Amino acid sequence: MTGEPLSGVVRRVALPQRTVDSRLIVVARAQRAEDYDAVLEVLIDAGIRSLELTLTTPGTFDRMPQLLAQFGEVADLGIGTVTNAADLARAVDAGASYLVTPITSSAFVEQATDAGVPIVPGGLTPTELFASWSAGASAVKVFPAGQVGPGYLKDLRGPFPDIEVVPSGGVDLDGAAAWLAAGAAAVSVGGPLLGDAFAGGDAVALRDRAQAFVEVCAR
Repeated sequence: MTGEPLSGVVRRVALPQRTVDSRLIVVARAQRAEDYDAVLEVLIDAGIRSLELTLTTPGTFDRMPQLLAQFGEVADLGIGTVTNAADLARAVDAGASYLVTPITSSAFVEQATDAGVPIVPGGLTPTELFASWSAGASAVKVFPAGQVGPGYLKDLRGPFPDIEVVPSGGVDLDGAAAWLAAGAAAVSVGGPLLGDAFAGGDAVALRDRAQAFVEVCAR
């Protein structure tokens, strides 16, 4: 594959097919893990099929068994904001569908790949993104995507034509369409979709926003 080291084949674990097909990852950053249930139910009912649960939400690991039992048959549940090897191992053990980290770490990529779990490391510069991709990342997260815009992907594809990119950070509805049109594998969306959902916001409005993103990201 173009852009990969010449010495041998890079091991790469593919993202779950539901995530690939939906082209949309919703980042669920709650105040408490108990708040996940009601919001995820609305999102999944609206057609969301891939959710990243963040470790900045206290109790995420403890809540995973219940969430997987409730939603695991219809949606991929990843674990994000992974910033150390111990949490990565715990996320694997918890049954995460995929892992997301805001940083560039070939060690994390190797650890996740050894465990057979997809991983999407973050980065912004070409050096960071290529380091993760060439190490075997499932895709690379351009973060914060709002600082560069969809045109950045065209520039990256010049030297790295095969790189799989997931923009994250400030991606709104129009931005999602533009990034996907530019060739992003998927978009990672938080605030512009969730709004005040974790602060008691209107469930109908949340469903409407989610359905709008699902429609934009549909192939």
